[in-house]
Amino acid sequence: MKKSFLLTFVFALLFSAVSFAQTNTQAPTKPANVAAFQWLQPDTKEFGKIPQGTPVTATFKFKNTGKIPLVISNVQAQCGCTTPDYSKAPIAPGETGFVTATFNAQATGTFNKAVTVSANVEGGSVGLYLKGEVDAKSANQ
Repeated sequence: MKKSFLLTFVFALLFSAVSFAQTNTQAPTKPANVAAFQWLQPDTKEFGKIPQGTPVTATFKFKNTGKIPLVISNVQAQCGCTTPDYSKAPIAPGETGFVTATFNAQATGTFNKAVTVSANVEGGSVGLYLKGEVDAKSANQ
């Protein structure tokens, strides 16, 4: 009797485990209520060596590959030495827009500056980056 009860209990336990197991056979879908950035060049601008005191600007162009207008709500630079600008009007699906960032190269040394673009895209924001090295001014300049 104990053997049949134990066997029935194990069978019921296995059956319930299999019954409640969930499998996801569907591919993940992109939300329909968001826009989408398709950057037309890399998300990082490498300036290489630039002279001290010479501001540099990176322009990042994008295409809205979503199904609704892309609206940039904010563009925030990592520090005050970088000034951003961006397309203020909504970007219709299939249309292009821009984000620019100007780095004021006053301090010498390497730099790696981030610019965060907040918009109605999946995840809510994307990062853009400026990299390079500021060379000190020579005494003859």
